[in-house]
Amino acid sequence: MSGTRVLSGLATVLIAATFAAHAQPKPQEAAYRCTDDTGRTHMSDSMPPECIGRDVEVLNERGRVLRVIEGEATRAARLEREAREEAEQLAREEQAELDRVLLDTYQSVDEIERLRDQRLNLLASQITVAEQNIQTLRERQERLETQVQRFRPYSDAPDARPLPDHLAEEMVNTVESLRIYREQIAEKEAEQEAMRERFARDAARFRELKANR
Repeated sequence: MSGTRVLSGLATVLIAATFAAHAQPKPQEAAYRCTDDTGRTHMSDSMPPECIGRDVEVLNERGRVLRVIEGEATRAARLEREAREEAEQLAREEQAELDRVLLDTYQSVDEIERLRDQRLNLLASQITVAEQNIQTLRERQERLETQVQRFRPYSDAPDARPLPDHLAEEMVNTVESLRIYREQIAEKEAEQEAMRERFARDAARFRELKANR
């Protein structure tokens, strides 16, 4: 048999197979069925109005379920479940990465606590500097308050001059600086508390991981 005849025969077989595949009868959708909130069943050869938005079973001529069309509630529940599962999977992956970094970074709980103390001490130093600046500003504020008493509107003396602009500006700047430093101290103290909690969690997790190895 020549090569041409072999190829021709294969082509004939492929064409026949294709026609045979298309000739296979597809399942016929004969009816739609659903159940309403009262438990009543609705079925028709077209989508019943009562089934709109509900789970609908698509049946063939023998009453066998071919597929199910999701209703709004089922779809919403599925999407919520998938979103929850995705979030849980992401959380597991993130925790696994955090565990890997924790084990790669530290050799012992003592190392974790030493780093915690170093960072806490750094924050404590920053708080001390801010407190010193506040003390200096308070002293300046007291001097300014003494000075402004000689000017109107703080002085009742008939010959008192209006408060100079530079003195008023210095008072405003001093008060604003005091506010900023107080906020910085509050932020640093909150950062200290968060840092203690974070390092406590890291130390506990490190012990757990080591115990499970």
